[in-house]
Amino acid sequence: MSSVRIECVAKEGCRIGESPVWDEKEGALLYVDITGRKVCRWSPVTRQAQAIPVDAPVSSVALRKSGDYVITLGTRFAALKWKEELVTTITEVDKDKANTRFNDGKVDPAGRYFAGTMAEEIRPAVLERHQGSLYTLFPDLSVVKHFDQVDISNGLDWSLDHKTFFYIDSLSYSVDAFDYDLQTGKIGNRRSIYKLEKEESIPDGMCIDTEGKLWVACYDGGRVIRLDPETGKRLQTVKLPVDKTTSCCFGGKDYSEMYVTSASDGMDKEWLSRQPQAGGIFKITGLGVKGVPPYPFAG
Repeated sequence: MSSVRIECVAKEGCRIGESPVWDEKEGALLYVDITGRKVCRWSPVTRQAQAIPVDAPVSSVALRKSGDYVITLGTRFAALKWKEELVTTITEVDKDKANTRFNDGKVDPAGRYFAGTMAEEIRPAVLERHQGSLYTLFPDLSVVKHFDQVDISNGLDWSLDHKTFFYIDSLSYSVDAFDYDLQTGKIGNRRSIYKLEKEESIPDGMCIDTEGKLWVACYDGGRVIRLDPETGKRLQTVKLPVDKTTSCCFGGKDYSEMYVTSASDGMDKEWLSRQPQAGGIFKITGLGVKGVPPYPFAG
């Protein structure tokens, strides 16, 4: 696999870069900086990132069928109009909890926005346990709660036949699968398909490729790993020059490039001097596989 190339494309370091999504219409990469409170869009043409500041930790961004974007902001699902830099609340969750925020989110093949919550961190990956839940925002803007007792709601994606939902609760150190009903959006029959090795550290964001294999960014593990959800085997490890790799997606003209977000929060001066690209966005080429285009929110 000597053809794999890794390049830091957006060097304006994020505090916690997350939720990379390829916007085909704009030919650009969307992502968020959670604690930096901004939604960013990086263009491979200008090689610059534009950023829109928001008023709370913003943890995921998704395309919207009607145009522009939807985001998870604090404990709100919200709409973002890019040109106007306008954010409007769609609905709020976890109203009974003062200390939670959304984390990762993604849209399913039917246009529903899945996103989960977690307790606010005391420091990176240190927080009150079991405070989070997993939610879905439906296209009619109603919300369903699937389950609670979540530590850090994280990576999510769907199998190519749309019959399986993959999900990560980070502090379980496991990638889980559920049976998935595309008609209703219901999930059930949870099981673990992969337990992370010690050096892989904490499973974070995740995406799927056109061969049905999962790619998982390993926070504090400095890598993305490719897993076979059928056999539970790790197929490939791609190491990055930063420890705090947070999420990944495929993008570019034919979805053959992988983009990986990273974080710098929780790193001291000495650590940052060894990893000056921490918080950057990385492009990986030469993987020999392509990804699945993101689904837009249908509401």
